[in-house]
Amino acid sequence: MVNTKKLTYRFDQVGSYLRPENLKKAREQYANGEISHEELLQVQHEEIKKLVDEQVKVGLRAVTDGEFNRSWWHLDFLGQLGGFEFYDQNDSYKFHGEKTRSTNIRLNGKVHANLNHPFFDDFKYLKSVTPAGVEPKQTIHSPSLIINRDHRSDLWSKYYDTWEEFLDDLAQAYHDTLQKFYDLGARYVQLDDTTWAYLINQFNVNADNPAEQDKLEKIADDDVYVINKALSGLPEDLKLSTHICRGNFKSTYLFEGGYEPVAKYLGQLNYDAFFLEYDNDRSGGFEPLSAIFNDRDNIEVVLGLFTSKSADLENSAEIIARIKEAEQYVPKANLALSTQCGFSSTEEGNILTIQDQWEKLALIKEIADEKFI
Repeated sequence: MVNTKKLTYRFDQVGSYLRPENLKKAREQYANGEISHEELLQVQHEEIKKLVDEQVKVGLRAVTDGEFNRSWWHLDFLGQLGGFEFYDQNDSYKFHGEKTRSTNIRLNGKVHANLNHPFFDDFKYLKSVTPAGVEPKQTIHSPSLIINRDHRSDLWSKYYDTWEEFLDDLAQAYHDTLQKFYDLGARYVQLDDTTWAYLINQFNVNADNPAEQDKLEKIADDDVYVINKALSGLPEDLKLSTHICRGNFKSTYLFEGGYEPVAKYLGQLNYDAFFLEYDNDRSGGFEPLSAIFNDRDNIEVVLGLFTSKSADLENSAEIIARIKEAEQYVPKANLALSTQCGFSSTEEGNILTIQDQWEKLALIKEIADEKFI
């Protein structure tokens, strides 16, 4: 009989971790043709095993591979999904005070799952080094990052007769990918997503432009359609979470604004858990949590009250006060804690040390134990 009880954690983490120098050096050597792929994998596997041990030591019951197998949090997965290719867009993402590399992806055929995607082997290795009683957590990115985002769906009419056919294939590709992860033993998969923060920004910028508002609402509706179709019919004991991200590159960000403009859409998404950024004033207040939670007693809201962008440790009393404030909108039994984002969404990493990273997580565990246990 299948165990349909979903995994729950009061102390959780978004996913990425700062890359150790040994791994950075190996990736550079591989890029320069100085070592083989097998030699890179050996270093990568050694560092992932150490990372898993550290996560368990700090008290996490769901662990990731730190995204040590990739350069970007999203493009490494998407560029190897069926129907896409990498290209140089001759431009970069403009974060506040920083620019990223100019890599992007675009359609080159009909969208489909790549059942030989290298992420599957990466997950198998993570599972093999995860101790009993701890869950290996897989992170990928949401299909919404493709829909009218950064030119990734611009070529849809070259391969499809209708937009709806493109959306359906995208949803099916993700459904099949998630099922494959489940078949390999995954019971916790997280879909990271910057689209909703992008839409927050655009809704606010175009508040007095009804035509643009209509376009943004169509994007949001399409995102809900594709995500929910992708999640539909998957095994009941597969926990599916999402992280709503405002951008995370070298401790900088892309978007700002409270959740009000998109809360009704998030409240329609059939995820089991929502990681929400609440580490500073850019995130707005807790009031939209009511619409996001939407009276669904099986939903977890993971409050990202701690910043991954700085080594500064939060004040425990202030964090506990904020949790109590959030309880006005979401029952305490449905709340959990995390940093607002990962520590290294790209291989460059945020501006803090690996030791800082573990001290931050230890503080979150301490407060979660005090508040929730």
